Amino acid sequence: MPSESQVVVRPARGVRGSARLPGDKSISHRYAMLAGIAEGVSRIENYSTGADCASTLACMRSLGVRWEKKDNLIEIHGRGPGLSAPSGPLDCGNSGSTMRMLSGIVAGQKFTSELIGDASLSRRPMERIIRPLTEMGANIESQQGRPPLRIHGGALKAVDYKMPVASAQVKSCVLLAGLFAEGETRVGEPLRTRDHTEVALRAFGVTIERKGNETRIRGGSPLHGIEARIPGDISTAAFFLGAAALFPGSQLLLPGLLMNPTRARLLDILMQMGLQIAVTQLEETHGEMVGTIQAQGDQWNGGVISGADSAALIDEIPVLAAIAPYSAHGIEIRDARELRVKESDRIAAVAANLRRMGAQVEEREDGLKIPGNQQLRGADIDSHGDHRIAMAFAIAALRATGETVIHGADSAAISYPAFFPTLEDLVQR
Repeated sequence: MPSESQVVVRPARGVRGSARLPGDKSISHRYAMLAGIAEGVSRIENYSTGADCASTLACMRSLGVRWEKKDNLIEIHGRGPGLSAPSGPLDCGNSGSTMRMLSGIVAGQKFTSELIGDASLSRRPMERIIRPLTEMGANIESQQGRPPLRIHGGALKAVDYKMPVASAQVKSCVLLAGLFAEGETRVGEPLRTRDHTEVALRAFGVTIERKGNETRIRGGSPLHGIEARIPGDISTAAFFLGAAALFPGSQLLLPGLLMNPTRARLLDILMQMGLQIAVTQLEETHGEMVGTIQAQGDQWNGGVISGADSAALIDEIPVLAAIAPYSAHGIEIRDARELRVKESDRIAAVAANLRRMGAQVEEREDGLKIPGNQQLRGADIDSHGDHRIAMAFAIAALRATGETVIHGADSAAISYPAFFPTLEDLVQR
């Protein structure tokens, strides 16, 4: 391994073993924010080890929330709804989740906050949260709809907001702002997105209603600290499940994994495409379903991902696309234009890297069409500083001929710093 930003991945002959994955990234963000504005102490086990979730904790500390890490537990001392004015900018790092959701909270505070991020985050569109927060009464300055954001918080009023684009982060931002608004805030979404914010709010004691694709929350609801263990991250599991799918006979065990129905659609798609999956030890904790996955590689067939599935699998599509050439029938991805405005343009990045590995691929505005029965060859892969691209092509490299070099591999630390060592423990050579 020449440097930490460059990892060499050699071909494998199978995947076998067990891995307990760090806490789900989406839930970790939300628990840290809600614990900070709750009354009392929250004790959170298995908080995400990723850099993005560390950014959320750092921002909460800058807002006056005291927390400390004790082994695999984070103890957060809630301040209630009134936070402290930060002495400097709130650095969200690479985390769009931090910036978009935290904006909803600071919009309801009686001070001004500046939210900044790294070069990648500074290119990402924030107009989608600026619009509803402005309707609610916040005064927000931006760089033509992009970060940094300067939010002059204060009294907010409830809105009935119909989201033009399905986005769990935007929905969450408006719901969190609704906690500080006078009246009932309603958020309608065109397609159902992950509901971790709604589930977490209920866990912290907030009454929240859902009717069809509309969610309602009343301002002024108090939050109370909780004790919880965050389930393993199913989006991270997607990479290891993709590896198992590549090799018939592979055996993989992933205990304590998130099984939220708005996220577990991934398992249905993988089974339709040929991976054998059994879920055992299913239980509920603070409204989230948790279970153990047993996966076995069989024939990898491929298929089509479109419509609501594209919204549900937006984080998992890169790895499914990266291993699509090995499938029997190829994989076609539609209705996934949102991938263009993630940490990188993930549609373009996947297409470019697959071509470097010798694959035929058709890039479309809202997706990809990747024929099956192709053999990839080792190549130099550009992660574009995007953790999901780096990890996706590490999986694709396992069945390539020759070695693959992942450049910018350290970006995996955004969501899972131990990704490459864990993968190495599971592959057979």
